Amino acid sequence: MADRLRVVLATGNKGKLADFKALLEGSGLELVLPEALGLEVDVEETGTTFLDNALLKSRALCAASGLPALADDSGLAVDALDGAPGVYSARYAGPDCDDDANNARLLADMEGVDDRSAAFVCVLALSWPDGRELTADGRCRGTITDSPRGSNGFGYDVVFFREDLGCTFAEASPQQKNERSHRAVAVAELLGLLKAAQADAPAL
Repeated sequence: MADRLRVVLATGNKGKLADFKALLEGSGLELVLPEALGLEVDVEETGTTFLDNALLKSRALCAASGLPALADDSGLAVDALDGAPGVYSARYAGPDCDDDANNARLLADMEGVDDRSAAFVCVLALSWPDGRELTADGRCRGTITDSPRGSNGFGYDVVFFREDLGCTFAEASPQQKNERSHRAVAVAELLGLLKAAQADAPAL
């Protein structure tokens, strides 16, 4: 991309921020956090899909900042749990829970379950002040372990095992994770769409 695009990133999650910085390095997108603009935008994630919630966040931050805003909604979808935790991944163990509590509940729900297949899902939404929007999504499949393993990453990384790595995402290096993750797939798709959009409309 010829010109840098200044984008507000709709997240307060340090793990997601680190992922995005690594994945968008050299992309032409200049990430700005809401607090750097003096903004505190708390968006209630009332959507029933990842796309609904990503758009809620990107539109709200775009309106508040007057800049293009990038938001993601992501989570874990476990086949044997009919896609749960899904959009409730961040609050699976309750509204004020943390990663440890969410993983503990997931492992309890999976006790005795043979089919441990699952997917990380990420949906991205990029909203402009004039109403233009781009969305992209990515998936990354794996299996749920019997117990937490590793100390890297965040969220459900400690229980998400990748066959090609032979370890969980929390045992892998950040580079190994970013080469395979759901967020990496979604970012690659979004950058491709953005490049195509800029070719069609250079003022984008």
